[in-house]
Parts: sequence; C-alpha cells; structure tokens
Amino acid sequence: MNTLREISDLKVRNTSTRFKRFIFHKIDWNNRLTGISGARGAGKTTLLLHYLKITHGFSTEAIYLELDHIYFAENSLYDFAFQFEKEGGKLLLLDEVHKYKNWSHDLKIIYDNLPGLRVVFTSSSALEVYKGSHDLSRRLVLYQLPGLSLREFVLLKYNYQLPLVTLNDIILEAREITTNIPPEVKPVKYFKEYIQGGYYPFFIENESLYHEKLLNVLNVVLESDLPIIFNIDFNSVVNLKKLIAILSRLVPYKPNIKRLSEQIGVTRETLLRYLFYLEKAQIINWLGKDSHGINFLNKPEKLYLQNTNLAFALSRDLINEGNIRETFFLNQVKVENTVTYPSKGDFRVNNKFIFEVGGRGKSQHQIKDLPNAFVVKDNIETASENIIPLWLFGLLY
Repeated sequence: MNTLREISDLKVRNTSTRFKRFIFHKIDWNNRLTGISGARGAGKTTLLLHYLKITHGFSTEAIYLELDHIYFAENSLYDFAFQFEKEGGKLLLLDEVHKYKNWSHDLKIIYDNLPGLRVVFTSSSALEVYKGSHDLSRRLVLYQLPGLSLREFVLLKYNYQLPLVTLNDIILEAREITTNIPPEVKPVKYFKEYIQGGYYPFFIENESLYHEKLLNVLNVVLESDLPIIFNIDFNSVVNLKKLIAILSRLVPYKPNIKRLSEQIGVTRETLLRYLFYLEKAQIINWLGKDSHGINFLNKPEKLYLQNTNLAFALSRDLINEGNIRETFFLNQVKVENTVTYPSKGDFRVNNKFIFEVGGRGKSQHQIKDLPNAFVVKDNIETASENIIPLWLFGLLY
C-alpha cells in the first residue's frame, strides 16, 4: 500500500490546477459511486487528480489508484478498499477500471459493504458500464467526458474566457454574441488551430509532436482497450486498422456496407460490429435518422471521424474543407444535443432545427422554405439573420 500511496502523492504533486474542464462543476462528487467515461486522451486522469489535489491534497483519507498496476494482478480491489476504509480512508479514485478484470463485481461489493467510502472511477468510452457482469445501474452515476471544445482550447492555450452558450442562445442571439466578442480576440484564427490540433488536452505538452502522439493513442485503443473490452482477437485488430484507413479517406461517407465488408474481407454483420466498436471508442461518429442510439444491426446513414484532429493525423494530404466543417459541427453539437440525419440539409438537431454547413459562399438553396433552418458558414466572424458562424458552435461546452 505504501508504494501506491507514493504514486498517488507524486501524481497529485505534478498536477496543475490552472485549467478546469467544463464537466468539473457538473459532477456531483458526493455520490457514493461515480463513473467518468470518455475517449483515451480526453483528460479523465487529469480530472481525477485535479479533484483530488483541490479537495484533499496529500491527505491519507483519499488516494488515486491506477488499476493496471501490477499490485492488482495479485490483490483484489475490494481487499484494498476494505483495508483502506478501516484505516480512515474516505475517497477512492480509480483510473482505467476496464483494465481490472473483476471491476463490476468489486465495485458492487465496495458500494454494498463499505458505505463510508466514496468511489470515483474512469473508464474507456467503449466500456458499457451498466452492462457489467454485476448490475451497477441502481448504484452508479455516470458522466461522459468529451475532448476539449473550441472554447476550452482557447482557455487552455490563450487563457482567454470565451462565453459558454447553449443552442438556444445561438438560435436566438447569435448576432449579439458574435458582435460582443472583443476585436483583439480572433475566433476564426483559433478555430483553424483547433481543428488541426486542439481536441485532446495533451496538445499543450508538445504541439509539434501532437499528431504523432495522437496516432500512438489510437494504436493503444485498438491494440489494448478494445481487445480487453470486447474480447476481440489479433485478426480483428488488423481489420479494424484497415477499416479506419479506408474510412479516413472517405468520411463523411454514406456507407455501402456490402462493398465495405468486401474491402475488409469480413461479413456484413462483422463489419457493422466493427463500426459499433469504433463508435463506442469515439474514433468515428455514427449519424442516423433517429435518436434511439446505435447497435450493430442498424446501418448508419452517414459516418464521420469523431473529431477533426483525427482527420489531420490520419490523412493530412486528403483533407477536404467541407468534410472538416461537418465533422466539427457534429462533434461539438452532439455533446449537449441530439443530432440526426435529415431529408434536407446536413443535420437535424433536437428534432427541430435544420443546419446546412458550408464555406463563406454557401447559399440558402438546400434549406429554402424550411422552417427553423440555418446556414452555418466557415470563415466569417459575425452572424446575420439565419446565417451563423461555424466557430460559434465551439462554445457549447
């Protein structure tokens, strides 16, 4: 236990508290069992350590644990928690719970048998936490952590606080919001930086090596996280890499499932399962006609990479500005809203608003005569009538 305490203290010591993620104040940290799910690299570990440093510091009442530590190869999490609570422990912060084989079993018995202990854990976005081998649904409060918004990127890199807005704010007050941005603030400039290298917080460590590190993160997801979570073999990992390589050249893409499955060399059912895995791991975004979620029996209407940074890392020489614009819009808007595929326009949001996304010269033709319809344009700073700057949707969280 002493070694684990030393690791926890070292992590806390090296954690900066200058920048807080938007979700920090949304989480009810007093819940007895709290989960934080998100893509690898989104900042889940930093969020845990940030909370620990602010609330407990180096107090022995709280500890941060990496569940892939060798200690847990021979010792159970429950036994550790039992001893920790007996010695006065009150808060367990558990990182990468999916790396621990009996995660759902041990979390359940910790909750049931140690009522004085609060547990906060992180997990891969691909882990279906509520479907663990032991039911946690009545015990767990789960939060989803996306990568940085454009607003958070500007705050982290430039220490400038852009306003936090809702979709209704944008619909009703876009012109007022955009004209109130000070002239020295350059949202179009920040947007161009963000789409290339600002979605994952680790950009701040070394911007010149950002895409290389992002590809390494992608490899870890494919070679480690997905095999653990979905029990897939080496051949499936190879096929998933092949699928990502193909999709990165095509997205946004209305998938021809038969042709795509032939290219990969798998059945239709297997291909849909692969797409499901990649969507759960937040490598692709799956756009459908309804808002009832996805499963591996339904064909998506359109596929996107999950964020624009992945496009620049995977296929920089094939970047299409139109694709990047749509990818950005979907990525930012779906965090707090429901986005579906409409019969006209590019996106339907909350089953009410239609958005057509394009460049400065985008016309109204595709949404002519549609109610609640808007043109979203790149490379403009201010809104007018039903024309909204694309960057403004980066302030939604």
